[in-house]
Amino acid sequence: MTPAMQTVLQDDRLLLRPMTSADHDVLFAVASDREIWAIHPAHDRWQALVFRAFFDERLASGGALVAIDRSTGDAIGSSCYDTINAGNGEVEIGWTYLARAYWGGVWNRSMKRLMLEHAFTRFETAIFLVGTDNMRSRRAMEKIGGRLTERRLTVVRGGQPIEHLIYAITREEFAQGPLSHLP
Repeated sequence: MTPAMQTVLQDDRLLLRPMTSADHDVLFAVASDREIWAIHPAHDRWQALVFRAFFDERLASGGALVAIDRSTGDAIGSSCYDTINAGNGEVEIGWTYLARAYWGGVWNRSMKRLMLEHAFTRFETAIFLVGTDNMRSRRAMEKIGGRLTERRLTVVRGGQPIEHLIYAITREEFAQGPLSHLP
């Protein structure tokens, strides 16, 4: 990932800033809630060693962002830009998790809107990989205007193949979609 994708983004409620190695402990404090991962394909990410590997991988990607509640200054989760699974003219947005107190829509929508606005300064399409059985994330994708594509990606985790659906939003779809009208 190019450093230009790792930037500071913000709106009235949310600040996204580049992740650093110093963020590990505060992000693990959020991620150690096993309910966050209960229906996620990587359902064991709440464990210290598993989270460490995830954190290090995201940090090495060069596109990881820490989500901060601007009213409290607290880190509430993370998301990431990546191009490893993306095609030409695409960027992946994902690897997102939020503290459960921030579930329910507005925070994820703010995060995705900010990230999409920035992504579309350089890319035509943003893709999102979602575990086939992760209905919460699939519904969230639909709420923000994600379009389910025919593409699939199988990832091996813990020796087990896990199929992911690929959702997409183009620059044009974003301009006409539900996120473009949020403050």
